[in-house]
Amino acid sequence: MKAEFEKLIRRPIVMVGLMGAGKTSVGRALARRLGVPFVDSDKEIEAAAGCSVVDIFSMYGEAEFRRVEQQVIKRLLDTPPVLKVISTGEGAFITPAVRQMVLDRALSVWLRADLDLLVKRTNFRNTRPQLLNADSRKILAQLIGERYDTYALANITVETHDESLRKTLDKVVCAIQDFAKIKQGEKNG
Repeated sequence: MKAEFEKLIRRPIVMVGLMGAGKTSVGRALARRLGVPFVDSDKEIEAAAGCSVVDIFSMYGEAEFRRVEQQVIKRLLDTPPVLKVISTGEGAFITPAVRQMVLDRALSVWLRADLDLLVKRTNFRNTRPQLLNADSRKILAQLIGERYDTYALANITVETHDESLRKTLDKVVCAIQDFAKIKQGEKNG
């Protein structure tokens, strides 16, 4: 499957969407299926900073986090191999410079989930700085209102539901193949 995708895609695949949409789990499974590297941008940020995302937010603020995030994503897009899967934090694609980099140099896949699913998947986790000590349903509803129009700029949108990882992964693979075939048809037509 890797050879097929290398012919079709020739660029990194970047997973975007809100926290709880499945960017990391689906991204990791996609990389495994394709036989390519998987990179979680938040983990790379933590490694570069020497502390957790939650700590970066609390010590330095969101603006500094976004600055570091932009540098890390640029590095990930610049670093071989070209074909890889990158999972981004929920705010990365919202940042105009990061979004433009991703749209210019990668294939972006938005995992779109409804509010109930996001709440279900993010409750009981202490790794989400925006949801700590807050009403997660209210925060997530606000983020959906603020961000879904921007996520819709991604190359591909895949609706996710409360379903198996394999089923979501199959939908992502099919959507990427369909997108690549359309793009090839445009080149040849």
